[in-house]
Amino acid sequence: MKKLALHTQIIIGLVLGLVFGLVVIKTNIPNSFTLDFIKPIGTIFINALKMIAVPLVLSSLIVGVSNLGDVSKLSRIGGKTIAIYLCTTVLAITIGLVLVNVFQPGTSLPAETRENLMTLYQGDAGSKVGLAEEIKEQSPLQPVIDIVPENIFAATTDNAAMLQVVFFALIVGVALLKVPKSKADPIIVFFDGFNDVIIQIVNFIMMVAPYGVFALMASLIVEIAGNNPDSAIQLLLALLKYSLVVLGGLFIMVFAVYPSILAAFTKVPYKDFFKAIRPAQLLAFTTSSSSATLPVTMKQTEEEIGVSENISSFVLPLGATVNMDGTSLYQGVAAVFIAQALGMELTWTQQLMIVLTATLASIGSAGVPGAGLIMLIIVLESIQVPAAGIALIIAPDRILDMFRTVVNVTGDVVVCTVVASTEGELPEGLIRKSNPFTANESVQE
Repeated sequence: MKKLALHTQIIIGLVLGLVFGLVVIKTNIPNSFTLDFIKPIGTIFINALKMIAVPLVLSSLIVGVSNLGDVSKLSRIGGKTIAIYLCTTVLAITIGLVLVNVFQPGTSLPAETRENLMTLYQGDAGSKVGLAEEIKEQSPLQPVIDIVPENIFAATTDNAAMLQVVFFALIVGVALLKVPKSKADPIIVFFDGFNDVIIQIVNFIMMVAPYGVFALMASLIVEIAGNNPDSAIQLLLALLKYSLVVLGGLFIMVFAVYPSILAAFTKVPYKDFFKAIRPAQLLAFTTSSSSATLPVTMKQTEEEIGVSENISSFVLPLGATVNMDGTSLYQGVAAVFIAQALGMELTWTQQLMIVLTATLASIGSAGVPGAGLIMLIIVLESIQVPAAGIALIIAPDRILDMFRTVVNVTGDVVVCTVVASTEGELPEGLIRKSNPFTANESVQE
């Protein structure tokens, strides 16, 4: 019997987890069974991915930068990467603002639902406000300060400090280009071998991915419903219009914006591209973490799309920390939705401030679940909307977080593919297979 493809196994695990969760909340099976014995499997799976995220970023970036062989090439690739990331982020926020202004989901939210949600989630909102206040009181240059670690060993123990690891790896990679080759080569060989070991560990972890996805989905359904099976459905229905606006924007990014970018800068058909990164997208959907998904994202980008390790090991770790297209779009929609629900009119100047603040917030947002909510409060404060209003959108946030993480990861790979194409680092075989009439032309370019 032909072995099922990884993405098919993950889809089966996801669907079975959804069905199992619904069965639990509709029958007399105690929720504690799922939370005590099923959820830990998913937690172990995520912890395993997080375990290798930092060593993967550290080793792959050091090898990637040192293999570039030229500091000028590094600056050129880095400039392209940052510029495209910023452009896609601004575009995502703009799309979100256009949709939320056209459909105005906040004006249709019942007052009773609003009051109940504010009461129910006031404590959760308060904790987020406290974290955001700490960030708000910091110096405007604090994000720049935070990039430089005062202790690299401490930074490697915290996945939220991934940008510090990226900075250190870049510095080490550049330093290896400047020292004598005889001294640099042994270090490069070590990290190259270490990187291969980490990739093999990724393969081991992905063997249990379907079971981890099943556990994550089943426990998520049970946690949302709680002891009242209808509570989750009622909350989602009350905020359905808001959720559909967010999802509409995310789908526009995935099925309109990204295909257009790929068509403009590469010869890779989007259908093949989408199929190649499907395992990473499905994992992003279940983990809600672009950092945790990074090992699989790199594996699929290199092995299925054919992007060279030199490019992927630089662009993708950077993207997992600074490129948050889905999160930025969500922040734009959520900020205006909350203002509409509270009866506040936002000027175009305030909405322009949303674009600026959300762009900067996406750079400082950690690629872990729930980070978008904290950064959303920064956006709300910038346009004088009460931060406690996030209580209105906490209910569907976990579900939307799954979708926007898919967009974050997809955007990372799109930019990586574009940069690789402009640098001539895409393989001839993939392009010829996809479009034999333009392959030679593409290679010459």
